[in-house]
Amino acid sequence: MHKLCLIAFAFAVSAGAASAEYPEHPIRLIVPQAAGSATDNAARLVGAVLSQDLGQQIIVENRPGGALTIGLDLVAKSAPDGYTIGMGPIGALAITRHMVSKLPYDIERDFQPIVLVTRGQMLLAVSQKSSIHSVKELIAYAKANPGKLSNASSSNGSPGHVGGELFKYMTDTNIVHVPYRGGSLAINDLIAGHVDLMFESLQSIAPVARAGNVRALAVSGNHRSPAFPDLPTIAEAGVPGYDAGTWTGIVAPAGVPRAIVDRLNAAVNKALKSEAFLDKFATFGDEPGGGSPEDFAGMIKADSAKWGDVIRRSGAKLD
Repeated sequence: MHKLCLIAFAFAVSAGAASAEYPEHPIRLIVPQAAGSATDNAARLVGAVLSQDLGQQIIVENRPGGALTIGLDLVAKSAPDGYTIGMGPIGALAITRHMVSKLPYDIERDFQPIVLVTRGQMLLAVSQKSSIHSVKELIAYAKANPGKLSNASSSNGSPGHVGGELFKYMTDTNIVHVPYRGGSLAINDLIAGHVDLMFESLQSIAPVARAGNVRALAVSGNHRSPAFPDLPTIAEAGVPGYDAGTWTGIVAPAGVPRAIVDRLNAAVNKALKSEAFLDKFATFGDEPGGGSPEDFAGMIKADSAKWGDVIRRSGAKLD
């Protein structure tokens, strides 16, 4: 028994020393989406600021595919030493988990939430060729013409897809979902008038909305966006209680020592307050996150339950 206690004490001292020296070499930050995506933009921005505080390079590595599972599976199966971490967007951690028949990991068992990085919103926009100029007009038209309107999204299981499903459920309307292979293709068809409306990340659609190429009706979160302060929320504009905010955070493999979790959490919280981060986010339209690992874990749990209900009602699936 005495020998076992000594071994345990030695291991604890060794782990503590390793944590105290962390990080000793570059850190990989896995992004489960392609370069240029909203998640990738956030990763590169926070990585650049984070590296200054940690004194090590943050290597952003894009591993898209598999409905966001390829990149996250790499994180889940990495050594729990803090040198491989990943971006965990709402789509991967709270939405597509309810649409994929068998995930290669268990989100609660195999990941350690580190910190929320960004809070975002979607813009509800219609084609400029549409006669619709408000959320109430959209609802009225959809009710009078069931199945005639088309809602484009960047993909099955995207926030824009399930945000549209929630809108349909709360307004009792029939709008046809049209998934694309990427947000830019969907936005181009919205501009051309080939589809009628879209719920899309502010990062992606804000520039074309500001240019007047699409007609912005409202934002999807529970408060107005600093990037579009004159636009109402969908809840304000006619759907009380509607809330489809988005977010992205950082996760690590389960089992990372708490000292390393706390080091990463503190460094990201500091990065989110930096002038470089805040200035860039003002142009994106997103807002900085922050908080404790437990705060982020609670957000994942709450939004997973919410979107799980929406997805079950809609019957949406991913092959």
